[in-house]
Amino acid sequence: MIEPMAPAPQVDGGVFDGVSATTLWTLRNRASEAKRSDGVIRDPWAITVFDAIAYDYAKFGRPHQVHALRANAFDDPTARYLAEHPRASVVALAEGLQTSFWRLTRNHADAEFTWYSVDLPPVMDLRAKLLPTDDRIVGLAQSALDRSWLDRVDAGDGVFVTAEGLLMYLEPADVLALIADCARRFPGGAMMFDSIPPWLRARTLRGLRLTRRYTAPPMPFALTADQGLALAGGIPGVRRARDITLPPGRGLFGTVPQRLLDRGVLHRLRPSIMLLEFG
Repeated sequence: MIEPMAPAPQVDGGVFDGVSATTLWTLRNRASEAKRSDGVIRDPWAITVFDAIAYDYAKFGRPHQVHALRANAFDDPTARYLAEHPRASVVALAEGLQTSFWRLTRNHADAEFTWYSVDLPPVMDLRAKLLPTDDRIVGLAQSALDRSWLDRVDAGDGVFVTAEGLLMYLEPADVLALIADCARRFPGGAMMFDSIPPWLRARTLRGLRLTRRYTAPPMPFALTADQGLALAGGIPGVRRARDITLPPGRGLFGTVPQRLLDRGVLHRLRPSIMLLEFG
């Protein structure tokens, strides 16, 4: 495995705006967590990339561990799929500055899977500057809604699609069509994504100020855990849906059992992470 190098001269993160800027928000939170001695994630490449980008990170407010826990929640099902399909294709839609590939290959440097990194050209340009190359990584500089990426993916040994921190920024019709297209093209594959609850969608559409200097982009798509589970059978080709819980974290994230968040109305108020299996 390639270990992070000494920080390169800083690059300007100001090329990002709107939804693309959220990749810097999540990067900062993962890197800040990875730097802690009691951090919930080990992510040296996130630290390297974070330190290499000059940006006004303070406008996002105080760092928190949720994005690191979300990254861990995505890593585990991806690793299990690759254990069963060692030559599979992983498609990371709107990958941003995530460093999942290097976390997953930390203990499996010789793994044979192919990793398709899909994002807009400015993001892919920055990834090329700051992250190492690998023969297993295929970079596709395009929108996740540009379906031409479907034709590039080798589906012969299984496909695992991730949409971490993406679907909430899309229109509902686009989300459902994207899931349906993936299910149709990749039978036997899987797709994992996170979503926000309807009450949070409404807040973002009115203008959700995270701090005095930063307003979150509108998030038109929302899905409760129950609605996510109903996708199985509701979209052709989706044969099973699983509600994935966040792994234990630090403080309240480690002491409050997940089952308490699933009692009564709280079940419909919390964010969710869904794992869909395609038939």
